[in-house]
This record gives sequence, structure tokens and C-alpha cells, in this order.
Amino acid sequence: MLLTTVLPLTLSLFTSIHANAAPNVDLDKLDTPSTEMGQQVGKDTLTYANYDEVSVSHIDLSLTVDFDKNQLLGDAILDLVWHKASKELVLDTRELTINSVSVQNKSGQWQNVPFSLSKADKVKGAALRIPLNHENNAKVKVSYHTSNNPSGIQWLTPQQTLGKQLPFMFSQSQAIHARSWIPLQDTPAVRQTYSATITTDKAITVVMSADRQVLSNTQTQFSMPQAIPAYLIAIAAGHLKFAPLNNISGIWAEPAMLDKASKEFSDTPKMIKIASKRYGDYRWGRYDLLILPPSFPFGGMENPRLSFITPTVIAGDKSLVSLIAHELAHSWSGNLVTNATWRDLWLNEGFTTYVENRIMEDLYSRDRALMEQTIGYSELLAELEELPPQDSVLHIALGERDPDDAFSGVPYVKGQLFLVFLEQKFGREHFDAFVKDYFNHFAFQSITTAQFREYLSFNLLNKYPNVVSEAEVDTWIEDQGLPSFLVPPNSHAFDDIDIQRQTWLEGNISAQALNTKTWTVHQWLRFISEMPRINLNQTKLAELDSTFHLTGTNNNEIAFAWYSLALDNRYYTVLPALKQYLNEIGRRRLIVPLYQKLASTEHYDWAKDVYLNARPGYHPQTQASLDLLFADNPMEHSHRH
Repeated sequence: MLLTTVLPLTLSLFTSIHANAAPNVDLDKLDTPSTEMGQQVGKDTLTYANYDEVSVSHIDLSLTVDFDKNQLLGDAILDLVWHKASKELVLDTRELTINSVSVQNKSGQWQNVPFSLSKADKVKGAALRIPLNHENNAKVKVSYHTSNNPSGIQWLTPQQTLGKQLPFMFSQSQAIHARSWIPLQDTPAVRQTYSATITTDKAITVVMSADRQVLSNTQTQFSMPQAIPAYLIAIAAGHLKFAPLNNISGIWAEPAMLDKASKEFSDTPKMIKIASKRYGDYRWGRYDLLILPPSFPFGGMENPRLSFITPTVIAGDKSLVSLIAHELAHSWSGNLVTNATWRDLWLNEGFTTYVENRIMEDLYSRDRALMEQTIGYSELLAELEELPPQDSVLHIALGERDPDDAFSGVPYVKGQLFLVFLEQKFGREHFDAFVKDYFNHFAFQSITTAQFREYLSFNLLNKYPNVVSEAEVDTWIEDQGLPSFLVPPNSHAFDDIDIQRQTWLEGNISAQALNTKTWTVHQWLRFISEMPRINLNQTKLAELDSTFHLTGTNNNEIAFAWYSLALDNRYYTVLPALKQYLNEIGRRRLIVPLYQKLASTEHYDWAKDVYLNARPGYHPQTQASLDLLFADNPMEHSHRH
């Protein structure tokens, strides 16, 4: 999802690589030799892998899903491509138990070889070092099993699911959590194809981010023929059923959720058609959605062929389906053209947020797209007040910090605003052509910000001179905060909302007299989010609450906005309903800020009790954040990374 000095590149860098060629970043072509924070520019600092010497081109998994032990166990066979003479292969792991490592000799037989695991780093995990001969070894097999609570997998009991009949598990590999369930080169700079044979209990259905074929009532086989980075390898298993939307798209969900999700996301095929027309063919075969249990820590995850989706966006009126447009947009920006390191995250998320908004405009209306832009901008302004200034840079100097720290509104919304700026300066006709050509040119490649800068200069700035300067681009990408020359998005659909809010705040109109009959969810969010954050009269909050029944609302976005306002203004009437809300969903964006607000008040102990009760249902990545918040009494399980 986050960006410094641009270095000269050769134009030969921009040669397209075919999907089936398992392309990997060529470090010799990334950037000219330089150092940045003590590291080679373009080199991923968050992996142990020696991928400039040898890279993984294919992974073949043979795994058993063990719900009794909450473990994945089996083998990973790695196909290797040697780039230079080397005597070892270095892989990333986190809390994996390595049982054995073997290599395939020229006659096809497997022979055990020695290996070592380094001392674990709290961010990067442990390096798996395997001595190898680059002249003879093209395949390595690692036999292993995961811990019972890896950072990239959540295990749920039947009681923690909607149907309450069968257990459930799912992965969340982004940013560097794939290493917690597969020994691999866990960097977006390396792309590989993968296949898998997964064994489960016969009552369990397994899905992955790949083509799916059922072999028997206990075994399912998968194949991903396009080369993808490790963070896009995904798996889920549980009580799942499928409903098609059309011939290339459908919904996987627990049976009790399937009909509701199918209705809510019925416009998905239209979104695919719109995006394909504007940005080029959809290249992944299928586009299915997996609706996960409420504990899923994010809105969605763009795993190719199978986006993972939170149920918190099922509002019953399609008001929150921009999330689907976002995950679909990743099929071009992120999955097709990928950030080569996590400090280049904005290349994934800025482009995706831009494309998402264009899809929403084409499918629904310019008014809706502009409302969503405006809300995103307002949320970014609020976030920038809290972020350290250095984290407001698109090309964030991440160093060896946890890459999860890069995931703020900056790579998403500031990245989007930068692209909107370019669109407005060059006009949609020129900019649309540029974006489509950019996706085609770098298809199935992982690139850096420097590569993007070179391509932008050659294909837009120099092609249409004296429109946008390199200095302006520098300001957007390398400077803190937002440029002084930014023209903020402004939706006139909010004009009346702002007037009515102010009139009500001044006491010139009652809540009952507010004209809300035609308000959309976005207008309600604007109405609530722009309220005073301190010293708002308790009586007035109670008036709003009793008139519009905001406490306990089923729309999770409105609920989050309302509970945030209530806590900021010490309107603690919401606490019983808030407790239920915090126990029912685990989406980080919708719960962590509320816990943070509560922890700074006299209700710290109450919040801690709520968290301890809800914690078993939260994802390990959510637990890690909140364990720190309530660290005065260490949790049963230690902070993970």
C-alpha cells in the first residue's frame, strides 16, 4: 500500500515479460548502484532471501489441514532459477518447524541435505539456510509444519463461524506473512507460479487463489499458471458453498451468508466488464469472491481469482460495494503490476484506489464517485494529523520496520490524489491511454518507484511538455504531507448536508426537522464525521441518537463513524451497543481506533475486559496490535512480530 531520489534507468528495462515465464525482478536492471539507508536501492530489506543469486520460479505444495492441532503440515517443493554462482539458498520463515530439507538429483531421486535456521527477528522471522550447488540443484523440498497460531493464518472454532457447524481457517499473507505458513522467498520482487494438493476432512471445503479441481472427498488440487508474488498465495477452508454470478464470477461463503452476499455483490460482473474496457483484458480467468467470517482483519484482500472479502460491507443496499471495485481493480494494479518492495506500496494502492473510483463512476455515477473521493480526502486529512511526518511520504523510507506500518491512508488516498492531479493536468483521454499502456507494459512484473518515474517521464511528461514538471512529481512522491498546489475533491452533494448540520448545531432546527429522507450512506457519513470532536452537547447527541437510532445501526461504516463521535464527546450511552459491535467484527479499521479512544479514557478497564473477551475471535494480526495497547497486563499469548 507506501516512496526518494529517482535514478536513471535504461529503456530496455521496459521489456514486457510473459505471465508463464515466471518473471522475477532483475536487480541488475532495477537501479544504478547506490545506497539508501545502508541498502542497495531497489533491494527488498524485509526478506532474507538471496533472490539476486537464485529465485523461486514455482512452488508445489502438498499440505494437510489439521483442525485438531490447528496446523498446516506437509511439503513445499521449490523450483529454482540460478542467476549467478552461489553455494546456498536462503528462504524466509516465521515460526515454522522444519522437519527435513532434500534436493532432487539428476536421476530424480530426493536426497536429504543439511540446513540451519537463524535466530528469529521480531519482524523478519528466521532465515532458512540451505547449502546447495548451483550447477546441479534445480529443485528443493522442505518438509515442515506451521505453529498453531501463525501470523498469517487464523483458525476458528465452529462457534466462531456463522453456521456454527464446522471449523474454519483462512490465510492473510500480505505483507510478509506468507513466510508463517510456507518456507519461501517472501518478497514482492519475486514472482512464481504455484500448484497445491490440499488434504482435509471430507466435510471441509478448501479454496485457494488458483484454479480448483476436486480430486476426492478429502483432496483438492489447485494450479496458478500466472506468476505472482508470495503475498498473493492464499488458502481458506471451512463450511463453504458456491453461487455463480455469471460464467467467470461467483461467490463462496458460508451457506447462511450466500444469498445475502450474492444479492449485495450482483454488480461484480458489470464491474469486470467496465474495468476491462477501460484498462485492458482481465487476465486471470475467473474472478470469485470469498466472504470470510467477521474476524477477517481487513476490508478485502486481492488474492488473484479469489478476492477475500469482509462481511462488514454487506449493508443490504450496495452502498459499500466500492470495496469490491477496489479488490477487482487490483487485478490490474497490484496483481498484474506489483510493487517490488513495500516502500513502493503506493504503486499498488494509489493506482488501485484511483481505478476503483473510476469503476464506481462508470457503474453508478460521477456524483457517487466524487462523494467517495471527498470522504477519502477528509479521512486522510484526519489521519495526517496523527501520523509521524515521515510516514506521510508516498515513497516511504521503511527500512527494516514492519511493512504493516506502511498501510495507512497515505499510499491509498494520497496516491490516488496524485493520479487525479495527473489526470486533471493531462486530460482523461491522454491519462487513460497512459494508464492502460502502463498496465500492459509492466504486465506480470514487479517494479520500483524509480521505474515508474522513468516510465512516467518518457511516456507522459516528455510526450506532453510544459504540463507537469519533474519538481511537481517530486513533491507528490518524495515530500511529506500534501502539496500546496493540490485542488481538493469537493462533492456538491454534501453542500446541503453541511448546511443542515451547521443549522442543527446552532440550535435553529431540531433533529426531527432535518431533511434526511434522500440521504445516501455517504451523506450520512459526511454528516456524522464532520461533527465537532470535543464538547458537543450530550443532549444534542442524545437527540440525534433517539431520532435516527444510530446506536446499534446495522451499517458498520455508519456505526464506526457514530461510535467514534460518541467516544470523542464522552457520550457513553453507546457502551452496551459498542461492546456487542466489538465482539461481532474484527476488521482492524473499524475496531482498533475505537479501542485506542477507549484506552485513553476512564473506561480503560472496561475496554480491556471487552478485548480479553473478544480476543479469541480476532485475527493474530489484530491481536498483535491490541496486545500492545493493553500491555500493562501481558496477554496469554505474546506479541507476535
